[in-house]
Amino acid sequence: MKAKFMQRQLLSALFMLGVAVTAQAEGKRKVIIDDDIGGPRAAQLMAIQSPDVEVLGITIVSGSTWRDENIAHALRTLEVIGRSDIPVIPGSAFPLLNTQEATRRWESLYGKLVYKGAWTDEKWPDGTIQSQPNYHAHDFVPQLPEGMPHTKPSAEIAANFMIRKVHEFPGEVTILATGPMTNVALAISLDPSFAATAKEIVYMGGSLNPHQMLPSKSAEQFAREYVNTPRLEFNFRWDPEAAKIALRAPWKHIVMVPVDPSTATELSARLLNDMTRSGTPLAQMVKKVTETGFPLWDELATAVWLDPTLISKSDQLYVSIDTDFGAGYGNTLSWPAAYAPPGLIAQVSTVVREVNVAAFEKMMIRLMNLPTPPAPQP
Repeated sequence: MKAKFMQRQLLSALFMLGVAVTAQAEGKRKVIIDDDIGGPRAAQLMAIQSPDVEVLGITIVSGSTWRDENIAHALRTLEVIGRSDIPVIPGSAFPLLNTQEATRRWESLYGKLVYKGAWTDEKWPDGTIQSQPNYHAHDFVPQLPEGMPHTKPSAEIAANFMIRKVHEFPGEVTILATGPMTNVALAISLDPSFAATAKEIVYMGGSLNPHQMLPSKSAEQFAREYVNTPRLEFNFRWDPEAAKIALRAPWKHIVMVPVDPSTATELSARLLNDMTRSGTPLAQMVKKVTETGFPLWDELATAVWLDPTLISKSDQLYVSIDTDFGAGYGNTLSWPAAYAPPGLIAQVSTVVREVNVAAFEKMMIRLMNLPTPPAPQP
């Protein structure tokens, strides 16, 4: 009799524990990170490290580097931090319409682009402080500085994964898009209800009127890209048609993090040291492979999603993209409501203009120094 009573008590305790774990998981903010990951990046790691966030998956797209290389980076990063439970899902290898050949043709008419991501096949004519891009074919994966992965990506396609998860958790899933929006556009095209079923989209892309805000040489170098072309930003320019499709969709909420607020940020040696002082496997990896001097573009998008109070200045604007193959191809277009053209197909976006940089850096330091699970042996 006593044994049966104890058995019932144990079963009851296990049941309550299961309910508690389920409730805890259900209470977390759900996100799909869609990115052109070029290495172990704080932008993704901040979301993964946040205790109240459930990363449903990382969908991969080409952009700064090619998709297959990005997949390898994502898999290896998750291995090192003991989070291979998060699936990595291959997305689009190429833009919807844009090509390297078309970009070369555009440059012959309108001048050289400062940055072309995976298509950057020559050195910058005016030099660079940062290392030169490693140009290679789309299906080649070079040796990664953090090591090659042992795990494999999902067999699913990114757009299908996005659609499936959004319908599994209607109204709960944020799409955090920090690369070109090819995968997002494909999901919208496959499922017209996709955007409306998601909770929101928060993305890094576009530019309005960025200016150099910091005195460093690195800040001066990155500002040169926008001196003469203030509306031309890489994520939009890699796949303008995809960005246009994404911003025409009926999202419930859109947060745009353009280049503009990033000019007040920089991954300095001091900040990198503070972010990695814990000595965890995550910290060791990030410190080993991270190049300093870059603005914190994608990290800002993650941060304002995690804590919208970091936004110190924003506007409500209609945003679109110039897709005519002229001098403005890929340029950001924006209007306040009173000046929007009649019949414009676009949703109002919260456009982040400025952020609390001190609070943002404090968040990065805290999240990046949290403990990580032990990495499993391959």
